[in-house]
Amino acid sequence: MKRAWIKSKQAAQVAVLTVTTALGGTVAGVATADTLAGALSDAYKNSGLLEQNRAVLRAADEDVAQAVAALRPVLSWAWDVTRQFGTQQSAQTGNVAAGFNGTSTTLGLSASLTLYDFGSSKGQVDIAKESVLATRQALVSVEQNVLLQAVDAYTRVRTGAETLALRQNNVRVITEELRAAKDRFDVGEVTRTDVAQAEARLAQARASLAQAQGDLVAAQEYFLAAVGRKAGNLASPTRAPISAKNAGEAKAIAQRNHPDVLRAKHEVAAADLGVAVAEASMKPTVNLTGRYGLTENFDSSDYSRAGSIGVQASGPIYAGGRLASVVRQAIQRRDAARSALHLTTISVAQDAGTAFANLQVARAAREAGDRQVRFAQVAFDGVREEASLGARTTLDVLNAEQELLNAKANLITSVANEYLASYSLLANMGLLTADNLRLNVPRYDPAEYYKQVNKAPAAVSAQGRQLDKMLRRIGKE
Repeated sequence: MKRAWIKSKQAAQVAVLTVTTALGGTVAGVATADTLAGALSDAYKNSGLLEQNRAVLRAADEDVAQAVAALRPVLSWAWDVTRQFGTQQSAQTGNVAAGFNGTSTTLGLSASLTLYDFGSSKGQVDIAKESVLATRQALVSVEQNVLLQAVDAYTRVRTGAETLALRQNNVRVITEELRAAKDRFDVGEVTRTDVAQAEARLAQARASLAQAQGDLVAAQEYFLAAVGRKAGNLASPTRAPISAKNAGEAKAIAQRNHPDVLRAKHEVAAADLGVAVAEASMKPTVNLTGRYGLTENFDSSDYSRAGSIGVQASGPIYAGGRLASVVRQAIQRRDAARSALHLTTISVAQDAGTAFANLQVARAAREAGDRQVRFAQVAFDGVREEASLGARTTLDVLNAEQELLNAKANLITSVANEYLASYSLLANMGLLTADNLRLNVPRYDPAEYYKQVNKAPAAVSAQGRQLDKMLRRIGKE
């Protein structure tokens, strides 16, 4: 009888050692295991969402090129061939109906250049530039979300794997408990009730094991979607990053650095410029125009060549109140953008403060979990010793084992929550980027495409051909 209890105790000690090893991340093969940095790098490289928003940014860059083009001369051509035919009766034909026909062609060139429009075209360029800067910050915000999702996926798989190992060990331990209970029942030291209690607890442990297996599969699928590849043997992350000493510092950094705040500031600048552009639309525009044309009659040797050049000034007198409405609308949009900046600043500070508080709670929970596991282990060992001497029942042992299991499961969750909370704080401060994390990835330069298009190169120019090559390269990536 005592031999059975000793054997069960040894099995339990082996199980505890296995779980502790899993929590510590010192299992064999960690040297070649996937790291959190590796998962973040792969998420950055494989994210379709980042690619989508990079394309959105490149489209915004083209708005600058189009606005710049409005400041340059516009040259166009037109060509037509006209066949004329009909019947004419007049004094010249002796009041007799006579038919006529003829074919002529005309080729014309025209050019125009805006000389002065009270800053309207220049304002459109500045608005486009501010919009590009706002879109860049939106891309940073997407990058933070992608990386935070990767951290979440990594911790979920780690938690799932550790929980599965814990549940497997629990099944082994309770199996030994059941075997020992049966041995004691055979010698008449316990009743059938003790055996039934152990069997019920084993059934519960197997159900929990099945749930843990399902949770791990779901976490692995989430990892695949977030990182772009399957999860391997994930190493335990190193020390959680420390980004702020207190809530005040976290809020200050967030208000100064968060991409949502920076984007809102650029949107305010664009809205301010929009008011000036709307007011300029009510003022005159001065254009330089030029034309040259050739007309030739195929039925005779008649032809004409003519050209003209001139300066044209035009402006609105009355447009049914539309222009005044446009100005008022621009003012309201500016006021709305300013209010949005104010609200965004408040929201970002609140989120940063909340994230800092969540991190403190997660750290406290992890420290309490460490103590809970330590004391639950002592209690479990004591109950087992007392049960081997007949001072405790099988139910006492099973309850102590369940408390130890719960403590270890809570610790696994607490460790994962602390890591996720630390990276959430980074994101809320605007620091969860590939640059700040120093990820080993090829960085996407948001200014590279802008530098190629901000001067509005023509398609036939050398820079235009270089742009075509860049677009083909981007399409293959």
